[in-house]
Amino acid sequence: MNIIDDLKMQYKMGGFEQKVIYWNGAVFLISLIFFYQFKGSFFQFPDWISLTANPTQLLYKPWTLLTYSFFHAGFFHLLFNMIVLNFAGRLFLTFFSQKQFLGLYLLSGIFAGLVFVLFYYVSNLGTSSAIVGASGAIMAILVATATFSPFMTLRLLLIGNVKLWQFTFVILLLDLIQIFTENTGGHVAHLAGAFFGFIYIKLLQNGTDLSTGVSFILDTFANGFSKKKATPFKKVHRTYQPNPPKTVSKIVTKDKTQQQIDEILDKISQSGYDSLTKEEKEFLFKAGK
Repeated sequence: MNIIDDLKMQYKMGGFEQKVIYWNGAVFLISLIFFYQFKGSFFQFPDWISLTANPTQLLYKPWTLLTYSFFHAGFFHLLFNMIVLNFAGRLFLTFFSQKQFLGLYLLSGIFAGLVFVLFYYVSNLGTSSAIVGASGAIMAILVATATFSPFMTLRLLLIGNVKLWQFTFVILLLDLIQIFTENTGGHVAHLAGAFFGFIYIKLLQNGTDLSTGVSFILDTFANGFSKKKATPFKKVHRTYQPNPPKTVSKIVTKDKTQQQIDEILDKISQSGYDSLTKEEKEFLFKAGK
């Protein structure tokens, strides 16, 4: 199995935290082709992709509340965000479902974008600023997890054991300190996303799940836009036969194959896709066909 097949299998078997990373990576490659200025070594995103601080532009281009959070201003901007997303996403999915992850990611990105526009409008800092990046949504995932399980222990390289709330507090403090120094709009979006993550958990604990509205999106991507309908269950009555003939049954063979697939899927859920051996990956790839 080559690297392309391996990536396809990781995408297919991975959770939404991995799928979102793939989406961001694919969008970055596309933006390199269409929006990167190689002479000046910078990205120049049009106002129908990036989110501008001009409320009028938002009225005419409301979809930018979503598109801005999938584009990044540079490779290291993307790399850092995806590292934190992978870290925070795995923690979040320890307690919550894939649907809730996707719902929080999308809704917090929209909320952070709205707060960004409102902040510039109220503060009279001008309407020419624009932002791109998934940081607001990622902060929501991190803060939501820290709100739900603040005393979860993390083991950080060169630092040692820290509590999740301590790690999250330092990240938020850095945003607060830098809010009026540079990248003001970005830091505002970060803090807005963090606030949304906190509110999301508090509402969830009171019985209100804001991610319910994204169930259609989840089902669409999970089924790969397939129109296949599930076969309805049919109850079959069979006559008891005391001495069945000793022949090789195809059903038994299928059960053994399915059992091996189930064991591999259990291993993925416990240790991740990368823990599989080469033979297990090849078996799963063939079975997926």
